[in-house]
Amino acid sequence: MSTPENLPATNFIRQIIKNDLADKKHHKIVTRFPPEPNGFLHIGHAKSICLNFGVAAENQGICHLRFDDTNPEKESEEYAQAIARDVRWLGFEWAELKYSSDYFTQLYAFAVQLIEKGLAYVDSLNAEQIREYRGSLTEPGRESPDRNRSIADNLDLFARMRDGEFADGQYVLRAKIDMASANINMRDPTLYRIRRVHHQRTGDDWCLYPMYDYTHCISDALEGITHSLCTLEFEDHRPLYDWVLDNIDIACHPQQIEFARLVLEYTIVSKRKLNQLVVEQHVSGWDDPRMPTLAGLRRAGYTPAAIREFCERIGVTKKDSSIEMAVLENCIRDDLNNTAARAMAVLEPLKVVIENYPDDQVEELEASNHPQNEAMGKRKVPFSKVVYIEQDDFAEVPPPKFKRLITGGEVRLRGAYVIKCHAVIKNEQGKITELRCTYDADTLGKKPEGRKVKGVIHWVSATHALNAEVRLYDRLFNVPNPGAEEDFCAVLNPNSLQILTDAKIEASLATAEPGSRFQFERVGYFCLDTEDSHAGKLVFNRTVTLRDTWA
Repeated sequence: MSTPENLPATNFIRQIIKNDLADKKHHKIVTRFPPEPNGFLHIGHAKSICLNFGVAAENQGICHLRFDDTNPEKESEEYAQAIARDVRWLGFEWAELKYSSDYFTQLYAFAVQLIEKGLAYVDSLNAEQIREYRGSLTEPGRESPDRNRSIADNLDLFARMRDGEFADGQYVLRAKIDMASANINMRDPTLYRIRRVHHQRTGDDWCLYPMYDYTHCISDALEGITHSLCTLEFEDHRPLYDWVLDNIDIACHPQQIEFARLVLEYTIVSKRKLNQLVVEQHVSGWDDPRMPTLAGLRRAGYTPAAIREFCERIGVTKKDSSIEMAVLENCIRDDLNNTAARAMAVLEPLKVVIENYPDDQVEELEASNHPQNEAMGKRKVPFSKVVYIEQDDFAEVPPPKFKRLITGGEVRLRGAYVIKCHAVIKNEQGKITELRCTYDADTLGKKPEGRKVKGVIHWVSATHALNAEVRLYDRLFNVPNPGAEEDFCAVLNPNSLQILTDAKIEASLATAEPGSRFQFERVGYFCLDTEDSHAGKLVFNRTVTLRDTWA
């Protein structure tokens, strides 16, 4: 059996952990996934989830789920529950469920320690003044007039801040580090601010809330995290992470390691911008299948296995780069090609009357649910005198190399007979409404004698077909990097959703469960919608086309 010592290290983080275990630096690997419950998880979070839970599992360690709930103005229990549901859906289970608010009392006590050591002070500058005093990348900052306030006065003011004596924003607690540091994050960062906001877990017990950079490192240490894995934008925050832990009385000192975040073309992952899409009704909600949220991908028909495989394929690096949407789409194609049952559906139906087929005859043809997997069994597909085919599977004036049905030409109905078209029926507007055909009764399951029929098209029996609404989803944006646009809504793809209300699907799908995934033969992969489908109304969402046709 393979052990972590002899497993190949496929990225630099795995190599670091492998070395740490070999050097006996840790006896057990402990990681965490620490989202803020202020929105739904998106595809970018999937990379972090797979990495944190994955490296822990590979090394017989554990991973916690911790909600960074220190900003109650934007957070809710609804988001926390949605996040937990998405993590489980991806296939992971946490060792313990944690909240940063669990540590509010300890965080406050550590802040008192920093004040007692002369390493933190209460400041009366407002947010705008603090920014002004901080300086720039080319100029050092200036010390606040309150920076040298006595330890006794700082302790008194901080206690009164805790007790609610002061107005919101009147005071903050800042670390006393170095106002001339080349790293602006080290220029006396704010540790606490006053906010009279009801907290979803602690109620009104606190009006004093810690900042993320202060909270995160201490929470990691209190939980015994060995490797604190985060994205590259936190690289400049690592000195502050280490400074806090170096200057409080705490035994554990986790190692922060940064990796490149996931940037997927044709998407945005900014929670603010995603919220704008929802609020302005460019999409139907956070779980709209065009959204890059895990809820949206799930509703579209993406599988946890495909998303995990995607995260594995793109790897873990130290440099940000854009990932082509085709990589994600190929992952779900590969998965559904192996796992999705086959069915026939005609999205834009054209009626075909087979004139020489017996009026009252119905044949129960047998079709495989999966051509490469006999274990998935077979199904009965009824065939009758009238069938539907796709409108674009017929052409009066065929383009070059057209191998489907034409006037006077033959085509095979998949799994059934060869038919020949001899008449086209049109309405008053000149639109084709019906085809009149004949069939060769000797071609069921075999080739016609004396001639070659190249084309094969799908169909459904008109008598037995079920009506369905089919939603053809496509990429939400027209440009690879919509987040770089000044007005990202201006580059929304106007064709990102096409709704077909008159689709006809084969009768076997009558008992399909919401969330079930199918390959509609020759058309694409589809999922029975989990929200809008119900008895008497079938709604299918297109997950992905059979091949990459984006241009």
